[in-house]
Amino acid sequence: MKDWNDLANDFRDDQQRAELLAQANGPGIEYASEGNADQVRGSGRALLETLDERERYCRAMAKKFETALGKYATAEDTHTSEIKRTGGTL
Repeated sequence: MKDWNDLANDFRDDQQRAELLAQANGPGIEYASEGNADQVRGSGRALLETLDERERYCRAMAKKFETALGKYATAEDTHTSEIKRTGGTL
């Protein structure tokens, strides 16, 4: 779980950096500068969307692992109790 959440945090941090691309301004007032900035902003928005999807995926995977771990622990406790109840040992 920790690794998935750490990875999700990295994607969130990258989103903050990508936000700069999504807000880029051209270096000059001529058409070429603004056209270039439009392309950079579009790339920044696409990058932001991708990073957001990756963060959500990692958070979902961490949640799945947490759920599975809880189910595993519950099953282990149940089986341990049953074995002890029948007089067995682990």
